[in-house]
Amino acid sequence: MKYIYLLLLLVLGQFAFAKTWKVGSARSYTMPSQVSTLVGNDDTVEIDAGTYNSDVAKWTANNLVLRGVGGLAQLNSSGMASGGKAIWVIGGNNNKVEYIEFSFCTSFDLNGAGIRSEGQNITISHCYFHDNQNGILAGKLNPCKMIIEYSEFANNGYGDGQSHNLYIGNIDTLIFRYNYSHHAKVGHELKSRANVNFILYNRLSDETTGTASRSIDLPNGGTAYIIGNVIEQGPQSQNSNIIGYGLEGLINTAPNEVYAINNTLINNKTNGSFFAFQPGTSLFKGYNNILAGAGSFVTGSFPSAIDTSNNQVSTAINSFAFVNTAVYNFHTTSASTSIINKGKNPGTANSFSLSPVKEYVHSNNVASRCNSGTLDIGAYEYCTSTGIANSKSSEFALFPNPSHGKIILQSVNHQIKEITIYNPLGVLVYNSELNLNLNLNLNLNLNPGIYIYQVKTTDDLAFKGKLIIEE
Repeated sequence: MKYIYLLLLLVLGQFAFAKTWKVGSARSYTMPSQVSTLVGNDDTVEIDAGTYNSDVAKWTANNLVLRGVGGLAQLNSSGMASGGKAIWVIGGNNNKVEYIEFSFCTSFDLNGAGIRSEGQNITISHCYFHDNQNGILAGKLNPCKMIIEYSEFANNGYGDGQSHNLYIGNIDTLIFRYNYSHHAKVGHELKSRANVNFILYNRLSDETTGTASRSIDLPNGGTAYIIGNVIEQGPQSQNSNIIGYGLEGLINTAPNEVYAINNTLINNKTNGSFFAFQPGTSLFKGYNNILAGAGSFVTGSFPSAIDTSNNQVSTAINSFAFVNTAVYNFHTTSASTSIINKGKNPGTANSFSLSPVKEYVHSNNVASRCNSGTLDIGAYEYCTSTGIANSKSSEFALFPNPSHGKIILQSVNHQIKEITIYNPLGVLVYNSELNLNLNLNLNLNLNPGIYIYQVKTTDDLAFKGKLIIEE
């Protein structure tokens, strides 16, 4: 009992000395760099929403939480880089970065990054990286697991093909989920040399003006789980294949296996391929994928073992009857008969379930994938209950639900003009007239609980339902 008591005191003592530092224009510390050399292990830095110009920093403590509060803390480096590397160089271990915007970093060696990760294990969540020479840059770190989620990457890259929206070096594991990576400048939307890659429920796209090279490049092989992603290659893409694997040599130690399950891949170029492989790839398992547009399924050297089933391939993108390809809405409709209920159970691999359980929600969010009985092909399940909270119409969706406060309103054909929200006692707690749009992002400041919402459209339609806010 005495030893348990001493252990408890030790644990409590550790947290007793942890400190929260507050940064903002009205605070004692007005710039993040002012506290970067003061923080200790286990501390938290809270940075008020606002713009912090020409401020860069290096963080060396462990177990830090670095977060924006009240919105994104916008770090506009104006071309500056800490140590000639990044806006933030993070050298400590087991750190978290949340609700920060990183922009306009340049360096002499043309790879100035939003974040340069130099420590073991990091989680980056709800951040925005744009107009840097690299969004995130991580070198060779072992052991190291990186989790990157709920974040957006746009217009990063110097334009030389050597810098990217994300460039992850030879680490152990990358978990890349619920992100929106688009319009990389000549480089890749995601390049990772990680030994094991989990690329789950993201949107990677070039759209009309993007000049990115590959959407996903895994140049050193290893084990890759690519599940539930929406991947669109634009007409100005610099490369002829969308996903490259092992093309710089299969040097990773994990089995050279690729599991591509329930992705929606769109090629808006007039040629190319969806997957390109290096000789020596052990296994490619591709189930339930939509391959829409020009190009062959696989180029390069075929893997030793190929297991493909229930993929739908067509050069005619509109033949899949997506909701609206003009705005890159690749949800399926009731007319998507080649997709609905045509999927196959993909099973497991290395004790990891390959069955899709979530869906990407634009932008950089996620919702549960509905269960309509038989699995559909592609990144989205056709189910009238998907994302709809007690609404009887498939014309309107609110998701995710339950939510932590950040929600998406989406209408297929009707412009949204107003949303009102009431608590269970009927008291109005939120009302907003909205910019007319088919897709809207809202960040609600509501206490956890159950609410009733009503959405009105410009053509006098109304949708009602239940909204659950979680902690």
